[in-house]
Amino acid sequence: MSLVTFLGIYFVRKAGIDIATVGVAFLCEHGLRGTLAPMFGALSDRIGRRTLLIAAALATAVVLPCFLLVSGPASLIAWSIAMGIVGSVNIPVSNALLLDLAPVERRQSVLALNYTLMSVAYTLGVSPAGYVAERSYVVLAVISSIGYLMVGLLYAIALRGPLPLEKTAAGVLRNIVSAFRDRTFLLFALMACVFPLSMGMVVTVSPLYGADLGLGEGYIGLVLGGNSLIVAALALPAATRMEALGPFSLLGAAAALVSAALFFYALVPDPAAALLIGTVVFSFGEIVFSSAVPAAVARLAPAGRRGAYQGGWALIASFSMGSALVLSGWLQARIGWQGAWLAYAAVVLAAAAALFAARRAFLRP
Repeated sequence: MSLVTFLGIYFVRKAGIDIATVGVAFLCEHGLRGTLAPMFGALSDRIGRRTLLIAAALATAVVLPCFLLVSGPASLIAWSIAMGIVGSVNIPVSNALLLDLAPVERRQSVLALNYTLMSVAYTLGVSPAGYVAERSYVVLAVISSIGYLMVGLLYAIALRGPLPLEKTAAGVLRNIVSAFRDRTFLLFALMACVFPLSMGMVVTVSPLYGADLGLGEGYIGLVLGGNSLIVAALALPAATRMEALGPFSLLGAAAALVSAALFFYALVPDPAAALLIGTVVFSFGEIVFSSAVPAAVARLAPAGRRGAYQGGWALIASFSMGSALVLSGWLQARIGWQGAWLAYAAVVLAAAAALFAARRAFLRP
């Protein structure tokens, strides 16, 4: 993510591709990643998680640095398609593995611990990555590739021996279809999709917003690194205290915080202050939804279909997150940055009200 944060700037400013085309490419990547996620999630329910995770990490180490070869729209789309394929394994299969390993009553804490560690890693990476990006994207690409090689090695070492798996006898296709026939799951996903959409706004759109208004990559990296520090410090203790309430109880409040953050992006006149204040407020919403959403999906999944449901959510989340840059490019060209942020904030606020009203409806017997 240290690299991904600055890719929008690279493609627009270094490769000379317009923001709308970059947004389409990002949507292609996230769309393909999401489309394949249910298949890999359901496949992991049948064959286990280990092989898929190791293969995905090694393939990403090869594909990721190839962004340096992008010189126009065609090569950008090709790179995005490759990234979408290799990235489609990670979220559904790794979340399913964590849920395999976690006691039922501790799922949200385990997911929060994992998210905390990722936030720490992002914090350690994004701030220096901003300064590296200002000097050389080649060096940044090499560092990121080495990072994924290390991930593959760690999986190979840490996942030795038998792993718990709630196997299913049903076929892969049947498991995938079952998730998308589940009306309760689809209703929840429709409301919760504002969370990955907002994450896309913060990770891919806010750096372009800041750069467009004269902020440097170094400052942008520091602000986003600060977001991760807040999440790293508070996600685990917050999840531990929220666990008794269930994963659905505070998602409305989390969406309200996200909406407030987007209002700050729109209404604070100084861009440096707007980016800082909005991102800090967003962090407190992220503390809640980062662990509550995958725990909620696990709560909705029947026995033996954990990977399929995590894959189904990954599909919806990928399209939501991937659409952020496309929507922003379209809206920004017509109503400016302030109008775009206000439109986003209104949509998320409506979702907050819906999540709060439906919080008990998602509880299965």
